[in-house]
Amino acid sequence: MARRWLGARRLLALGTTALLALAGSPSLASDAARAQEIVSGKCFICHGADGESSSPVFPRLAGQHPAYTARQLADYKSGRRKSSAMQPMVADLVAADFAALGAYFASKPAFAHPVEDTELAGMGRFIYNRGNAYSGVAACASCHGAAGHGTETLPRLAGQHAQYTENQLKQFNKRERTNDNSVMHAVAAKLTELEMKAVSAYISGLK
Repeated sequence: MARRWLGARRLLALGTTALLALAGSPSLASDAARAQEIVSGKCFICHGADGESSSPVFPRLAGQHPAYTARQLADYKSGRRKSSAMQPMVADLVAADFAALGAYFASKPAFAHPVEDTELAGMGRFIYNRGNAYSGVAACASCHGAAGHGTETLPRLAGQHAQYTENQLKQFNKRERTNDNSVMHAVAAKLTELEMKAVSAYISGLK
């Protein structure tokens, strides 16, 4: 009797798990469909259907952390992050849309870019991993990781367009971008233009 009772409990537990999974799947499917709808109607123009942007001035979103993407979209809507192009795009979206888009782009495979100037990237590799002790620049890897994969709160940098990364560093340097970690203001302020270009070139080749 005891064995039968335990077996019944196990079957009940399995059945409950299956029901919960089935109950959750329509919501997940709905979120994915909503993200696809938004991407097809708006995002693909600049960022591509799979997060592979059409120009190096637009960020690659493929493989980016979902929470980070969602937060940036929310910041565009609130005005914490300025962009005359992005703010109209997110004006009619809500938090659930941002989360769905974050999950959508996170699911897309990320690719590294071929590095054209290997000597410049070599200099960037040194700064990324070791910083510049002579000017007080901290190593990028200390926050973003040796592979540039970041965290839920810090962006994935690996494979990002060099031009986009350089532009963001310049915005941090000028305090034009203020919605992210304030540490970036101090870091970017100490980077020379050559160092910004070098780091950006190295990051673009990370996988």
